[in-house]
Amino acid sequence: MEFLKKAYFFFLDTMQTVLLAASIFLVIYIFLFRPFQVSGESMFPTFKNHEYILTNIISVKMNSPLKQGDVIVFKAPTDPDKDFIKRIIGLAGDTVYLKEGFVYVNDKKLDEHGYLDSDVRTYGGSFLKEGEPVVVPQGEYLVMGDNRPYSSDSREWGFLKKQNVIGKSFFVYWPVTTMRLVQNPYK
Repeated sequence: MEFLKKAYFFFLDTMQTVLLAASIFLVIYIFLFRPFQVSGESMFPTFKNHEYILTNIISVKMNSPLKQGDVIVFKAPTDPDKDFIKRIIGLAGDTVYLKEGFVYVNDKKLDEHGYLDSDVRTYGGSFLKEGEPVVVPQGEYLVMGDNRPYSSDSREWGFLKKQNVIGKSFFVYWPVTTMRLVQNPYK
């Protein structure tokens, strides 16, 4: 009888611990940070295929301003069931254009040496064409992948609406050998 009593209390303690851990995980997952897996090469070399990143979702929900150079996760404009990861290039009110393979924001050539090799060129697409400036509307962003030749981004499908942003990526945690903070090169 004593054994059954001890087993019962052990089971209760274990269930309480599991439920508490699950509750804490759900609060963190729903309100604070969410893991995402990088799928594809559109952000190479910054992120590699199959890396896992943590994304801060609370800052977006609290309307913390996103900045040029931030890496964000968002609902894909072309397929809302998918999530994309890209870098913010243009903010609301910015004039962005492409000239001779380089990105210009507000008539200044964008310094992208912090995340692009010097030989990488950025060419236009269906939406953002070479030499044709666009002004980013209020509540929207212009985003691009770091692997410019292989990225589906604002050059093809246009501006990203703020309400489609899930969060700002801040930490690569898997694989462990590539663990690092995600830096904004413009800070």
